[in-house]
Amino acid sequence: MDQAAQAAGLWNGGELSLFSQALANLAENRGYRPQVLGITGTNGKTTVTALTGQLVRRADKSVVVAGNIGPTLLDTLSSCLDADALPDVWVLELSSFQLDSCSSFEPTAATVLNLTQDHLDWHGSMQAYAAAKAKVFGQQGLMILNRDDPLVMAMRPAPVRARLQRPVERAMVTFGGDMPHRPGDYGIEMVNGMAWLVRALEADETRRRRKDDVEELYIQRLMPADALRIRGRHNALNALAALALAGAAGCSLASMLFGLREYRGEPHRVESVGVVQDIEYFDDSKGTNVGATAAALIGLGAERRLVLVLGGEGKGQDFTPLVDPVTRHARAVVLIGRDAPLLRAALENTGVPLLDADSMADAVRQARQCARAGDAVLMSPACASFDMFRNYEHRAEAFRAAVIELADAAGVELEGAA
Repeated sequence: MDQAAQAAGLWNGGELSLFSQALANLAENRGYRPQVLGITGTNGKTTVTALTGQLVRRADKSVVVAGNIGPTLLDTLSSCLDADALPDVWVLELSSFQLDSCSSFEPTAATVLNLTQDHLDWHGSMQAYAAAKAKVFGQQGLMILNRDDPLVMAMRPAPVRARLQRPVERAMVTFGGDMPHRPGDYGIEMVNGMAWLVRALEADETRRRRKDDVEELYIQRLMPADALRIRGRHNALNALAALALAGAAGCSLASMLFGLREYRGEPHRVESVGVVQDIEYFDDSKGTNVGATAAALIGLGAERRLVLVLGGEGKGQDFTPLVDPVTRHARAVVLIGRDAPLLRAALENTGVPLLDADSMADAVRQARQCARAGDAVLMSPACASFDMFRNYEHRAEAFRAAVIELADAAGVELEGAA
C-alpha cells in the first residue's frame, strides 16, 4: 500500500515525516540544525523524555519536549517559528504508531528503552512492532541501547564491511543494570551494598592500542542510586538512558547530575502516595501492560517485599512474564477487574497468596491486611482501566482515596503525601 502510494506520487507519511521534512527545509533555508533526541520503548518513554528535557535545560540549552508526551510535533514547531524561538535541542517521545509510517527521521541520538508485548492488535506481530520501534534510530543517529533487553540489542545492525578495510560499526552507547564493559557505556555498580550509577571510560585515551589489545576501563562513579527521587531499579535505568541522551546533545556531566538529583518523576508512574503505619503505597496506574508491571515489581522489589494490586482489561496479553517477578518480590497479590480470572490462572503456581477484590477500596484494605511493616503496596495493574474506571487517572484517584481512607481510619496522617 505504501509503495503503491509512492508510485502514484501520493503523500503517505505521518506527522513525524512532515516534522522531519520541515527540519530539513529549515536546515537548507536558514541553517537551523538542532540536536534531535528520539525516545521510544514499550515502557518508560514519558519518564525518560521528561527527564532528558530537564537535563538539557539544566545545561543552559534551549529545549522543547514534544511528541507523544503532549503537544504535537507540528503545532509545537509552528509555535516556535511564530515566536522566533527555535530551540537548540528537540526531545521527542515517539510511539510505534508515529514511527511506523516514517522513513525520514534522522535524530542526533535515539533510544529504544525496552520491548514487551503491546499494540500487537495494530502491528500484527512482535516482529513488526520491533521494526516500527527501530525506525527511531534513522540511518546515522547514535544508538542508545538497553543491554538488558535482547530484543533491543538485536536492533544493532551488522558491521559494514568493505574490501581491504576494517568493518565499520554503527555508533552505539549501551546502558544496563550491570557493570559497563565498553568506553562510554553506563551501568550500575554495587559498592558496600550501595548501588551507584556509573560510566565506563577508557583508562588511557592517549595511548594508541594495537588491534588485539584489551581495552582498559576506568569506572567513573556518578551518583548513588538512592540519591534519585524516583524510586526503583527501573528508574535507575531510566536515569542512565537520559544521561546518555543528554550527553549526546553535548550537555556537561555536572549539570546533568544536578538535574538528575532534582527530578521528581511523572504522575501515576510508581509515584509514592504516602506512608501509613510504616507501609508505603505506590500508584503505578499508568502501568497498563505486563512489561510495565514487571519493571515496577523488579525495581521496587529490590528494596522490600510488595503487595501487588493487579487487574483490569488485559487486552489479550500473555500474563506469564509476571510469574517470575511475582514469585520473587510479592508477599501477596490482590486481583481486581474483568480479567482477574486470567491473572489468577497465570499466577496460581507461584505459591503467592492470590486474593479477589470487588473494588479499589476493597483491594487496598486487603493489601493492608497482607502487608507487614516495611513493605510496600504497589498498585500496578498491567491492564487497561476501562472495565471499572473512566481512565487510568480515575483509577489512580480511587487508589489514593482508598489510602487516605486507611490513614483516617487508623487515626494517623498520611506521611510523605504530596
